Amino acid sequence: MQIWLAWTSRLDVMAETVAQATINSGPGRIAAYVKTLPERPGVYRMLDENGSVLYVGKAKSLKKRVSNYTKYKGNPIRIQRMIRATHAMEFVVTDSETEALLLEAQLIKRLKPRYNILLRDDKSFPYILMRTDHEAPQLMKHRGARKRPGRYYGPFASAQAVNRTLDTLQRAFRLRTCSDSVYGARTRPCLLYQIKRCAGPCTGEISLSDYARLNRDATDFLEGRSDALRKRLQGEMQAASGALEFEKAAELRDRLQAMAHVSTGESHLSPKTFTDADVIAIHRAAGQACIQVFFFRAGQNWGTYAYFPRHAKDQDSADILDAFLAQFYLTKPIPPQVFVNVELQGKQLLEAALSERRGKAFHIYRPRRGEKHGLVRLAARNAEQALARRLAETASQAKLLAEIAELFDMAASPERIEVYDNSHIQGTNAIGAFIVAGPEGFNRREYRTFNIKDEAIEGGDDYGMMREVMRRRFSRLLKEKTAIWPDLVLIDGGKGQLSAVQEVLEDLGVLERTTIVAIAKGPDRNAGRETFFMPGGNGGVREFTLPPKTPALYYLQRLRDEAHRFAIGTHRARRKKQMHKSPLDAIEGIGPGRKKALLAWFGSAKAVTEASIEDLARIEGISRKLAGKIYDHFNE
Repeated sequence: MQIWLAWTSRLDVMAETVAQATINSGPGRIAAYVKTLPERPGVYRMLDENGSVLYVGKAKSLKKRVSNYTKYKGNPIRIQRMIRATHAMEFVVTDSETEALLLEAQLIKRLKPRYNILLRDDKSFPYILMRTDHEAPQLMKHRGARKRPGRYYGPFASAQAVNRTLDTLQRAFRLRTCSDSVYGARTRPCLLYQIKRCAGPCTGEISLSDYARLNRDATDFLEGRSDALRKRLQGEMQAASGALEFEKAAELRDRLQAMAHVSTGESHLSPKTFTDADVIAIHRAAGQACIQVFFFRAGQNWGTYAYFPRHAKDQDSADILDAFLAQFYLTKPIPPQVFVNVELQGKQLLEAALSERRGKAFHIYRPRRGEKHGLVRLAARNAEQALARRLAETASQAKLLAEIAELFDMAASPERIEVYDNSHIQGTNAIGAFIVAGPEGFNRREYRTFNIKDEAIEGGDDYGMMREVMRRRFSRLLKEKTAIWPDLVLIDGGKGQLSAVQEVLEDLGVLERTTIVAIAKGPDRNAGRETFFMPGGNGGVREFTLPPKTPALYYLQRLRDEAHRFAIGTHRARRKKQMHKSPLDAIEGIGPGRKKALLAWFGSAKAVTEASIEDLARIEGISRKLAGKIYDHFNE
């Protein structure tokens, strides 16, 4: 009887332990949230034990959607891992499913969760801006926030596409491209007028009313009303020719030819069945995907761009393209229609959400025949070729990184390499910088610079500068829970720089979290004879060289040279800015007017620094109190 009671008690303890383990597991934690969730649309975030976001999702009903994560069965292995890693969840209830879709896309772009499909290369595209805040509107290239008043046309796939279009628009409509200051200062026509690229409104070579007509013609052309414009210009050309005004007829002929050049572009893709649309196609191979985008505006091809979103291998093309469209059009102008090469399950929701954001109707089509189908097939072929090139480059890069891992005794190929360098001239305008590289090459968005702030560092103290840069960089990495740590840190320098870096990382307790290597230039700074230094056993330093003309050595040289280029470029920009800076700029109360008065009176900033309070107070606009402040600034 006692044995039976003991065994029953043991079973109770085991059952309690299993129940507690279930509650503390991923499904158990998620189930606890489900009890309080509403059956309303919203967005949820799944967090790991460090508070990093694992996944962001949307739901028509939060309760029903999140309940799918309360068990492993029925979910792919990738999702099972995510459920297992989930320690907490956060929720936002929205008014509609479309609002949830847009919020989900915003959070994915900002947080970059590990388990989401992610649009990685979200570059900003250039536009053509027709300004409307000047009597003679300026035609110009624009990139960034749309703060200037005017009409924006785009996007264009590249700066080259904009420049090419601007060049031909100048020939067709002869609108000015100069700044307002240049326009206001002209007393005679510039070279662009002489070569018939500008109508010369600055010096009255054309009346403002006639210039406004050119502007209207350019606007009609850029907004897709080109057929009516061509017919009118052809009629004017024939009328001018009939009236024996051959010079005017020749000018109109040149405008028509330039307009034809803009319409066709280099690819000679000029759609006949639509004016504004994006053609988007996806191609998958070797577990990766490429999405090719063709931009068509005003019946003109404005370039193409290839994207390589991050996704899991078990996610299908429709899911990838669905997520891509939601993230892509968050910051881009939305055309009235998009043509794709796969059927999207979330088509209706995407159309509703993007129509809401656009303020007008938006539709997604999968054409089966005709011109649109041909363009989609062309985009798909471009995607296939772009992915093939990328896979070839990635294979080569992967081989190099595997060699690097073997050279530096790393457990696996580095996913993130940070390369550090300093730049200064005898300690002045000192900056530190690092670049980032990985399996996909240089990641220029991750490049960073540091202005050296420690006044105790003497001029030219490279070791002190390196200590400051490393302390600031890795202290921040410790604070940011979502930060990606470098697998390999390359230092441009020798034993001294390596020792300085080791000292800082040891103080921070992160020396074991990354591999550190210093690369020193060879004798007489010869490339190919570099010496490498790594921490060795018992606090020593391992020193070695690599055989010349090996791919790994060339790769490491490229990394070092890129870091040097970035550091010295930033240093030169700072030095140039410093050269144009006046010592008077640092004095509170001295604006452009008073600075101009001081320089006009004394002749130079140096003379101001040597002036007495009485001399300073004689200048109009400088009170005795302000004169004392100026004097005290230069005389401690």
